[in-house]
Amino acid sequence: MKWFRRWKQNESEVSQAVLNGLPDAAMLLDPRGVRAANAQLRLTLGPAQPVHPGMPAERLFAPACREAVAAWLRGGPLPQQVRLAAPEGMAEQPVQPHRILLPRSESLILLRPLSTPEGGAEADRLQTLGTLAGGIAHDFNNLLTVVLGASEDALSLAGPCPDPALAAELSQIKRAAERGAQLVRQLLAYARRQVLAPQLVGLNEAVEGIARLLDRTVLREGVTLELTLDEPGRLVRIDPSQLDRVVMNLAMNARQAMPQGGRLRLGTGRQVLLSAMPGVPDTVPAGRWTVLEVADTGAGISPELLPRIFQPFFSTRVAQGGTGLGLATVHGIVRQSGGYMVVESTPGQGSCFRILLPRVEEAEAPAEILQLAPPQTTAPGATGTVLLVEDEAPLRRLAERAISRAGHAVTVAEDAESALEMVEEGLLPAMLVSDVAMPGMDGVALAKTLRQRLPGLPVLLVSGYASAAVEAELGTENIRYLPKPYKPVELVSAINEQFQRS
Repeated sequence: MKWFRRWKQNESEVSQAVLNGLPDAAMLLDPRGVRAANAQLRLTLGPAQPVHPGMPAERLFAPACREAVAAWLRGGPLPQQVRLAAPEGMAEQPVQPHRILLPRSESLILLRPLSTPEGGAEADRLQTLGTLAGGIAHDFNNLLTVVLGASEDALSLAGPCPDPALAAELSQIKRAAERGAQLVRQLLAYARRQVLAPQLVGLNEAVEGIARLLDRTVLREGVTLELTLDEPGRLVRIDPSQLDRVVMNLAMNARQAMPQGGRLRLGTGRQVLLSAMPGVPDTVPAGRWTVLEVADTGAGISPELLPRIFQPFFSTRVAQGGTGLGLATVHGIVRQSGGYMVVESTPGQGSCFRILLPRVEEAEAPAEILQLAPPQTTAPGATGTVLLVEDEAPLRRLAERAISRAGHAVTVAEDAESALEMVEEGLLPAMLVSDVAMPGMDGVALAKTLRQRLPGLPVLLVSGYASAAVEAELGTENIRYLPKPYKPVELVSAINEQFQRS
């Protein structure tokens, strides 16, 4: 049976590789429903519409055309208009579907876009930058993880009282690596290639939490903070950590625009648009929106500069160390979360940044704002063996050393195939820690395969740049994602948290 399982794994890998090589959105169907989807389809649908194996294919399309699509898949005529599903308030992507019949009652569905929502030039720029960022992020973050880990190890080996000159040099290495990692994260955010973990969040509660943090860390003397929160509060679906990042970035920009003092206002509200609303940088489509505003009474932005402030690497504060990626990053996060931005500014009278997010009406309890617990550096008790899968030898040694020092037993493998052979030969891991992008089978496929044999196995996926496939798996029970570069203490903390949850 071993050869049969390996043949099935190879068949699945080949199918997924073929899908991912297609330029347009595509999915593979079997008699149960969706069998596999490519990264382009997942990106087009966005994080609010995950794709799961076995789900009915018509659920991926707009409600108005689902019945017609289902009939077409059963052998009926091709519908005249087909649009992919989209979060409420967002434009539905029109596509031209084409079906290729395959053996064993399977079929390949190709979905060619009929229009480009972003506009030709903007779409091309995003595609180019996204390809560039994705191409460098994985390898670059692998290198930075080694640099961060090695510098921390060097400091610990130097003892409790290291030579001050050595400590200063090692600290400078760490800071440089952290700045490099931040640059890659900003590029991925602008290109909308981050892995997000969207949750239902109470917007008012989130803004109040951010306001308390701003009062302590960001606002200078002479700048007052004002909250205008709409009642009753509304839910939005967004990654809480990215929402914090957006508001903090806009608030810091507002503070810099008020060197002599002024008023910073954080507000929430709602808006119904019966037709598209043009603005800078986005034209907001018709729909029902939940609104977040960050406004200041600072110097304002001149009309000739206003359209340029969201362009990457454009900055009016180069002399002060500005990279020109702050607002580009904010805009990328908002758009990847299904929202839009509009900024209004008058020189001498301040600026108002409005974020419009799709309104959520689910009767679910709002998720709590994530509270970061102190990192755990030791194992919480006997937990079993951690199976570590990493194809980069320096990273493998670094991670193995950190896990062992924390008190966990660890077994290492250099690729997914070696890990599967270890399990077939009798290894029973208590947790899988795996890189995502590896030669051969990737980490997501490895996790799925191991869980068929070990249901409920805790999984920690790590990567410098994870594909959209990871987003779909984040909703699966007991799977967590840790981005590279990570510090050894962050890896250990994530492992301990997964053990506690299992």
